[in-house]
Amino acid sequence: MDPENTLLIDTETGRVTIRLRPDLAPQHVDRIKELAREGFYDGVAFHRVIPGFMAQGGCPNGTGTGGSSKPNLPAEFSREPHVRGVCSMART
Repeated sequence: MDPENTLLIDTETGRVTIRLRPDLAPQHVDRIKELAREGFYDGVAFHRVIPGFMAQGGCPNGTGTGGSSKPNLPAEFSREPHVRGVCSMART
């Protein structure tokens, strides 16, 4: 495990470990690490959960309508398939 590119999310039901992929989305990985280090995600709920499909979080308003005050990032699409266990960033 690469500690520099690993996110740990503690939830009510246990810990989630996410391996970041700077090889696929370097700017998004840098932003997630920056926000996490600033405490942006601390206490933020998953505002949309569809059991067996996905959980969406990261909105400080808890509604999916908010974000950070940092500038928008350019899209970093890849051919990596979105299969079970893959994390993605939403775009407005």
